[in-house]
Amino acid sequence: MSATFATQLDQVTRRWVTGAIRQPWGLGVAIVQPVIWIVLFGNVFQSVGQVPGFGHDDYLSFLVPGILMMTVLYSGAWAGTGFIDDIRSGVMDRMLSSPVSRPALVLGQLVQQLLICVVQGVMVLVIGALAGAHYAGGVLGMAVALGASVLLAAAFCSLSAAVALLARDQTALIGISTIVVLPATFLSTALMPVQLLPDWVATAAKFNPLTWATSIAQTAMSPDVDWGVVATRSAWLVVLATIVAWWSLRAMRSYQRSL
Repeated sequence: MSATFATQLDQVTRRWVTGAIRQPWGLGVAIVQPVIWIVLFGNVFQSVGQVPGFGHDDYLSFLVPGILMMTVLYSGAWAGTGFIDDIRSGVMDRMLSSPVSRPALVLGQLVQQLLICVVQGVMVLVIGALAGAHYAGGVLGMAVALGASVLLAAAFCSLSAAVALLARDQTALIGISTIVVLPATFLSTALMPVQLLPDWVATAAKFNPLTWATSIAQTAMSPDVDWGVVATRSAWLVVLATIVAWWSLRAMRSYQRSL
């Protein structure tokens, strides 16, 4: 009797989580990175908070939600490297010759990546607080911000997985990921409020998932939460994550057919 989908998903997730625990340096680097960003950007752009029209009490409190989303964005962009390693080592082919569910193979790795992103998100918020950021939205605001980061991570982890399964090459994955994440970072409101951006950048930012997630976190962690923004941007992220997750499942089937 074959195992249920839930059991298969649990086993695949455990496999990826165990691998991550055995290589803690990856999570360590992912935590050190936002420390550098918070210290670097927080000090370099600190005077931005004094610019007329900035609209926030201090730059650091404005910056932390953006750094939170940038952290999971970059982490998600490299998620497909695990599949590349499996393809190179032959593990993927052996897994596909077993009766394990193909969606479980994809979703198990996604669940593991989202767990890592939650840990990263909590650490970013703690580091930001230690650096002097203020979260007026309290615990609820931080929880909403973490939820938005998970939705953003789900979209980009699935995107990275799809690219990895289709390209099957580490260099190609790195190149494509870089092309995606760098414009996404600077064509967003993660580092600068929309009112201070050039018009063309502000227009592009409206269609940027990083801006959607950052907007959710910024309003959720502010004194006056705009729940309309939270609801609409969350809905957009859910739709995006669902579409890209479907694409990653299609990419897995495409890889299997090519064997």
